[in-house]
Amino acid sequence: MRKIIRSTSHAPVSLQARARNTGRTQYNSFLMTTKAAKTAPVAPGKLPRPSSKPKRPITLAIDIGGSGLKAILLDAKGKPLNERQRVPTPAIPTPRAVLRALEGLCKPMLGRFDRVSAGFPGVVKNGCTYLAFNLHPLWAKGFPLQKELEKRFKKPVRVGNDADVAGYGAIKGHGVELVLTLGTGMGAALFTSGHLVPGLELGHHPWKRHTYEDYLGRRGLDKYGKKVWNKLLQEAIAQTLATFNWDHLYLGGGNTKKIDFKLGKNVSIVSNAEGLLGGVVLWRDQG
Repeated sequence: MRKIIRSTSHAPVSLQARARNTGRTQYNSFLMTTKAAKTAPVAPGKLPRPSSKPKRPITLAIDIGGSGLKAILLDAKGKPLNERQRVPTPAIPTPRAVLRALEGLCKPMLGRFDRVSAGFPGVVKNGCTYLAFNLHPLWAKGFPLQKELEKRFKKPVRVGNDADVAGYGAIKGHGVELVLTLGTGMGAALFTSGHLVPGLELGHHPWKRHTYEDYLGRRGLDKYGKKVWNKLLQEAIAQTLATFNWDHLYLGGGNTKKIDFKLGKNVSIVSNAEGLLGGVVLWRDQG
């Protein structure tokens, strides 16, 4: 499942304080929209059928992003069975609007999957969403996303933070591995021996005078410029190594293309596709 593209050689913010910011345009998504990603969804009836009988269970993997909703079918080993489907996220991304858009996106795939995994850009606990930084504030009140998806698709569903799900598709499963996603915001996921350490919101952790996301998200890139942003990223890599003692660091997200310095031997840039491919491992790790 892992596809590595390139490899080279403070007190926490209170829940109440962060909850007050849920209406801000902030992001924690691994999959950022790129020109290559803007692919129109295949019309109903046009979805290609696999050439051979796939190994079950088949997973419908969904990624909910601030700019786009994506979906793909994966076999039991995480192999894609069709082209990734994508539609824009509704302009007013309330739960109702997003769920309606997901139903339309996934309609051509109905009847072809056994279960569903979904990556969500915010905190997820027991299938409910909290602190949705890039969607509507209604998502931040414990919205039962897992139950709502089960109701619509009539299949078992598991929901996780989008950076966590992306990390499942990127990691090797050895030692301590950290995933940082650099897009409109900054997502993070930490794994030990292939298992997720849940609840990490490193992007909103205090760093310097603000937070990691304030410096390394798109706001920081626009404010400080590419040269300073790269310097800040190098400092953040060193800081996370000192904090987590990771054995390998994976960098993903649309802004990885802005990196202009040589990465260490234990640092890799990974494909945006991992945000969907990790959907199968979400079931295996939490099974």
